[in-house]
Amino acid sequence: MRNRSLLIATTLAVTGALSLTACGSRGGSSGSGSSAAANTTVTIGVDAPLTGSLTALGQGIKNSVDLAVNTANKTKEVPGVTFKIEPLDDQAQPSSGQQNAAKLVADPSVVGVVGPLNSSVAQSMQKVFDNANLVEVSPANTNPSLTQGPDWAKGTKVRPFKSYFRTATTDAIQGPFAAQYAYSTLGKKKVFLVDDQLTYGVGLVGTFEGEFKTLGGTVAGQDHVTDGTKDFSALVSKIKASGADLVYYGGQYPEAGPLSGQLKSAGDNIPLIGGDGIYDPAYIAAANGKANGDFATSVGAPVETLDSAKTFIANYDAAKYSSPYAAYGGYSYDSAWAIIEAVKAVAAANNGKLPANPRQAIEDAMSKVSFSGVTGTVSFDQYGDATNKQLTVYEVKNGAWVAAKTGTFTG
Repeated sequence: MRNRSLLIATTLAVTGALSLTACGSRGGSSGSGSSAAANTTVTIGVDAPLTGSLTALGQGIKNSVDLAVNTANKTKEVPGVTFKIEPLDDQAQPSSGQQNAAKLVADPSVVGVVGPLNSSVAQSMQKVFDNANLVEVSPANTNPSLTQGPDWAKGTKVRPFKSYFRTATTDAIQGPFAAQYAYSTLGKKKVFLVDDQLTYGVGLVGTFEGEFKTLGGTVAGQDHVTDGTKDFSALVSKIKASGADLVYYGGQYPEAGPLSGQLKSAGDNIPLIGGDGIYDPAYIAAANGKANGDFATSVGAPVETLDSAKTFIANYDAAKYSSPYAAYGGYSYDSAWAIIEAVKAVAAANNGKLPANPRQAIEDAMSKVSFSGVTGTVSFDQYGDATNKQLTVYEVKNGAWVAAKTGTFTG
């Protein structure tokens, strides 16, 4: 996601040995692997909201990393090295994320970190990790400034932190992709914009607005909500009065769902569309039976449709985790596997052993990582962004998300 987020996927099939290693084997929840056979144990940290309103996404991230670690240990992906995980709860709060980053940096066994979910949390962690040359790979952050700097929209792209990577594509294409679908496919011409005043939501609305106007659409109004809001009656009145035929929401499902439900209950039966932050069954539940006809964009193709994800899905189910892999499970597995691949490359270049402090070498190796993963080919560009740029529009039909269109933004 984004600030908070879903599974990215491609249609590339995985073949040969890479399919056997990258797509995973059955794993439990311990993440400890066969440590007795290894000479070195290293840790992959996980930072995600493991409690609170975004628990469904956070637990899916943690479990998918656990599965990757167990798979690597079972197949002895890096001879002489056993992996374990250290999951930390950021509760979707930047302050907690920064504290978690400091804790992970202080543990010399940590060789990489998967997470966070939220772009605002990532902003609080990046410098801490970068100062320690500790690789961070997010499966869900989508705000472009995290990799391309604050002036990316003006055409000035500067990578702020060399230790930061992500397997999810960015809002630079997610917002415009949604705008094209709303204007050209749905035929919507007047939009009311709403954001949650957080990094992900504000950025996503901005990229949607720019493309929607370029296409010929107009903005009927704009407003902001506060994280945790439950009563949207005042905002609903503004939207109804504006004459908008669409609401575009930048933020997460705990607020977007109730907004949609209350808007329709008030008699304004127009669709709400948002980014990957709302693409979760919890959105539908929060809309109180009023979500049918709403839309969300999410990174990648539906993981269930990918040949490359079949082994991951089967092994996740076999592991009997208590929570589903959710929106970002495939990305999380691939984020962890990217770290494992970098560790493998460093060990291979050092006579089969990791150096005493491998963090700098792992950071350098990460930029060259390329493998066939759950979501397709996983690799990174010069900014640390995923080279996989696919997106999917989902629609709520009969109380469930259904894929409507998969493609990429063409400006």
